[in-house]
Amino acid sequence: MANAGARKIIGEALSDIVGSARRGGPHVRVGLMASGSELGPEELARGAALAQEARPELHVVMIGPMLKGYDQLEWIETSDCEEDISDGMETALKDGSISAAVALHYPFPLGVTTIGRVLTPSRGRPMLIASTTGASSTDRFEGMVRNAIYGVAVARSLGIEDPSVGILNIDGANPAFRALGKLRDNGFPISFGSSVRKDGGAILRGNDILAGAVDVCVTDTLTGNVLMKMFSAFTTGGSYESTGWGYGPSVGRDWSLVVSIISRASGAPVIANALDYSARAVVGGLAAKVAAHVAMADKAGLPDIIAEMRPSKQAVRDEVAPPPKEPTEEELHGIDVLSIEDAVMALWRKGIYAESAMGCTGPVVKVPARYLKDSEEALRSEGFI
Repeated sequence: MANAGARKIIGEALSDIVGSARRGGPHVRVGLMASGSELGPEELARGAALAQEARPELHVVMIGPMLKGYDQLEWIETSDCEEDISDGMETALKDGSISAAVALHYPFPLGVTTIGRVLTPSRGRPMLIASTTGASSTDRFEGMVRNAIYGVAVARSLGIEDPSVGILNIDGANPAFRALGKLRDNGFPISFGSSVRKDGGAILRGNDILAGAVDVCVTDTLTGNVLMKMFSAFTTGGSYESTGWGYGPSVGRDWSLVVSIISRASGAPVIANALDYSARAVVGGLAAKVAAHVAMADKAGLPDIIAEMRPSKQAVRDEVAPPPKEPTEEELHGIDVLSIEDAVMALWRKGIYAESAMGCTGPVVKVPARYLKDSEEALRSEGFI
């Protein structure tokens, strides 16, 4: 009997291995918000169906009100309310029902950003854009350095072992390049690519991002967001994002969730690609790779390099102790990303608990619902809104 039991266990294990090989790899469960698209819920469901058909090992879990005609998809049913859908997604991520999620909106904490992926039109070559939503730092120079580190980690999770990196020629590009060069000299594994222009170099022009000159294009998050929209919707006049992989999975120090972002204008092809991108990041061990790259960067002197090379020293802020923590159900918009932390502390000084976060449309201050009106008046009076 013992031998028969052992043979059964071995047989089941071999069956799983053979089935996994036929499917192309282990099953990965990725959630998708089923409502909120400007193109309608059918577009989201079509994208999910396309992804599942193209990659059998990808199992899409729709989260939201069930849509007739898409019984081939698994559903976590909720009301047609963004808050309920978001709660359903959070619960599924936390209890392990899904390994990653694709969302139309997510209030990432500051320090967490996303790495998008586009199809460059000149040569049809994929390119990562670091970053596209959220913010790895409120300081542009520091943010670009950290975006490069995260972009390299994401590339390696996709199987690109030695990704080439270039920095878009915007404000802060040259200091960021020098900081990354110091990190490399101190042992951080980063390889710089080269412009397609005659004089070369790792500082990229517009020609280079059209040509896909590098694997990872480093920029600040707001510029990256614009680039994503331009690449994704340039053939459709802007109303429909038809190409690319979306705004990418979330990355950051001490951040383990894989939450990828799509636009409310993302079409089914982009939705399908975003689901596939998320699954590949999970299989490639994205969270572990990000943690390892952060540790390597710290070992190579990242904090000291940033402190030494930051173009301008920020004014020392008053030390303000936060009020007791409480749930923050409401969001205040319209605050500049460089002022977001000052806005939070302005509310703390008035005894209102607040948190900073980064939504898809920009920075937000999250406050308890009972303080929403008082918080808005306080921030308006101090010029933050």
